[in-house]
Amino acid sequence: MKPSRVVFCDFDGTITTQDTFISVLEKFAPEVSAKLLPVIFRREITLKEGIRQTLGSISATCYPEIIEYIAEQPVRPGIREFLDFLNHREVPFVVISGGLTDMVEAVLKRQQLINSVTEIYAGEVDVTGKLLQVYSSLESDREFVAKAKAMENYPAQEKVAIGDSVTDINMSLAADLVFARDRLIEYLDTENKSYVRWQNFFDVRDYLAAHWQTTK
Repeated sequence: MKPSRVVFCDFDGTITTQDTFISVLEKFAPEVSAKLLPVIFRREITLKEGIRQTLGSISATCYPEIIEYIAEQPVRPGIREFLDFLNHREVPFVVISGGLTDMVEAVLKRQQLINSVTEIYAGEVDVTGKLLQVYSSLESDREFVAKAKAMENYPAQEKVAIGDSVTDINMSLAADLVFARDRLIEYLDTENKSYVRWQNFFDVRDYLAAHWQTTK
């Protein structure tokens, strides 16, 4: 029996208060990220190309330091209460990150939130070589992690997406209800996709509580 509702949520800059993936690139690959990040945000190269080039410039020996750095990143207010709200209603919460699984798990484990997450979709990394080599089982022609493709694994009457940036565009277009903040707002305006603005997860929880009360 398929759930009537599923919530799909970005990680970097959405669950975390800042875009941790971008901060990793700026910290560990400053020259490459300074050159490529503006191009990625302008959508002049694909997400897949951009992520491969940026992460692929970082020494594999830095990876443990990267994970420890990520684990310390703060999460956005209300996430714990929002997960309690969803769990109480038996609504799956699926994290789909344009970054790496290890990064997502590092934060969720440190915050003791991982047991409230239904599933995580993200990229993987090979550290056996000199430089980081990233790969994903959900690649598309343009995306490193094709978020809309991951959403297809969860048929539901209502698909809710929560995001903040360029990696969340296709996820948002595939959703019935979108919560957008930061750069994602501009992208969705361009795409003529409706959305609800949000600042923290209390906003999302309160909106969904009212919305679902009227759409039982």
